[in-house]
Amino acid sequence: MTLSVTGSAVRAESWPAPPRATLPDDDPFYRPAMGYEQESVGTILRWRPVELAAFGLIPLRVTAWQLLYRTTDLHGAPDAAVTTVIAPVGGVEASTPLLSFQCAIDAVSSRGFPSYALQRGARAIGTFAHIELLCFVDALKRGWAVSIPDHEGLLGAWGAPREPGYRTLDGVRAALRFAPLGLDPQRRVGLWGYSGGGLATSWAAETAPTYAPELDIAGAVLGSPVGDLVATFHRLNGSLHAGLPTLVVAALRRVYPAFDAIIEAHISEAGRAVLDRATRQTTAAAVLRLARYDLDRHTTSLPIAEVLALAEMTAVFDDAALGTVAPEVPLLVVQSVRDQIIATADIDALVERYRAHGAHVTYLRDRLSEHLGLLAISTPLSLNWLADRFAGLRPTPSSTTTVWSLLRLPAGSRGLGDLFRGAAQALLSRPLTESVTRRADVAQAEAERPAA
Repeated sequence: MTLSVTGSAVRAESWPAPPRATLPDDDPFYRPAMGYEQESVGTILRWRPVELAAFGLIPLRVTAWQLLYRTTDLHGAPDAAVTTVIAPVGGVEASTPLLSFQCAIDAVSSRGFPSYALQRGARAIGTFAHIELLCFVDALKRGWAVSIPDHEGLLGAWGAPREPGYRTLDGVRAALRFAPLGLDPQRRVGLWGYSGGGLATSWAAETAPTYAPELDIAGAVLGSPVGDLVATFHRLNGSLHAGLPTLVVAALRRVYPAFDAIIEAHISEAGRAVLDRATRQTTAAAVLRLARYDLDRHTTSLPIAEVLALAEMTAVFDDAALGTVAPEVPLLVVQSVRDQIIATADIDALVERYRAHGAHVTYLRDRLSEHLGLLAISTPLSLNWLADRFAGLRPTPSSTTTVWSLLRLPAGSRGLGDLFRGAAQALLSRPLTESVTRRADVAQAEAERPAA
């Protein structure tokens, strides 16, 4: 099949719908054909329709495809990745905006990739995509199209710099070029992610000016976007959430040879076995099984703090630091003051780094929530803020505001009922769509709404 791409023609191979959900590690769809490296970034290499389901069991009444596309890894080498593109039943209009939602994959195993976890029949208990699905269905109810990239790539490189942004932006390029979706290739785009997805969204916002300057990105929402990997490791190692930094170490071994050499030299065979097992676990499974795990118990010569302070390790973490450049799009950052996983001080510092480089940041801190709860609480506000950006409204000046709850803000409480109704429709396998009249009413209300 030939897809028209802004005046050129790109041959993209059409595959049939998969007979069953298959792990990306074992699915030939994810392996590009020879010569793909010569294609431009964002080129669709192949595509197929897929059936999505909540928790792998409850069919979602949407239209969805998977796109394999050409992208770039953190070293600048050609790579391929998959994004799941979703439209409400009945399709979208050419003028419909596109939301790129970056899931909190937070795992190395391909079982945690959203392209697998969201499929009907997937066995992905313990992945956050199932929880996040109940949030981004509200975007579908608004009539938006949604792209959900596997931003970690086939290596599951959680914590690696730059490439999550490249994969996100190239997934957007692919979605806008995908003729069956029917979007105008010049349509406005919004970026949104929470936790590990917020980290990936940060990279997309940072790399967009140089990597994808042609994209019309209206704004980016960064929900609790990690901020500082080293500080997070030291704080969580040995804690109830020790599985998270352990997964990051397991992932970075795959992309940094110098990092892996240090692990081989200073972590015992038993410790390396723990890291290897973590690469086969979903996020929740790793957190449960590695609660209170302290990597220090498996160091052979130096305490883990000194291992992380070695020059080779410092170089890796410096490379993975956010906030060294300014995103050119307006940012909304949300963070729980009582967050038990991501320290508010780390996000405070990230916001200040962005502002120091000239970025526009609206920063909202919530006193009553905690890490997981803030995702749901911040969803209406995040989508309303993006709707304002799609409507062309200017954001309010950069500011930092601490509130008891985001739900007490008009933009935070507005749409909360729609969020719950959308989640209920998804769980009852009802169509996630609105009438044309209703969609026009919403668009008019968004155009008249004061900025958040």
